[in-house]
Amino acid sequence: MKLLVPLTLALVALLHALPLAGVLGATKLSALYGVDARDPTLELLLRHRAVLFGLLAAFLGSAAWQPALRGLGLIAGLVSVASFLVLALPAGPLPPALATVVKLDIAALLLLLAAAIVHLLPMPSP
Repeated sequence: MKLLVPLTLALVALLHALPLAGVLGATKLSALYGVDARDPTLELLLRHRAVLFGLLAAFLGSAAWQPALRGLGLIAGLVSVASFLVLALPAGPLPPALATVVKLDIAALLLLLAAAIVHLLPMPSP
């Protein structure tokens, strides 16, 4: 049980690192999200989003290995995946690439909730 929190944070860090490839440009963004990202404004916004996801992934990865950061890491991960789900689920039919993101975020949300519960449980004395 004690490994659930760091393993979850590491897994969610990897999940959040995937969009970092979008920094490479419109072609990669289109492959990631199944949308036409050739509009320069949309491309800029999505590339910036990729950088922010990279930063979040780095923080989540750090939190996996530094116990003092785990609570904040769990909060950051929960806010990230829950906010996307709150925005995406009522949006109606999504392109297949985004539908995959929704499924992965649901799995991440469940893992993060379980890890948060474990994190909040009192530690047994030795």
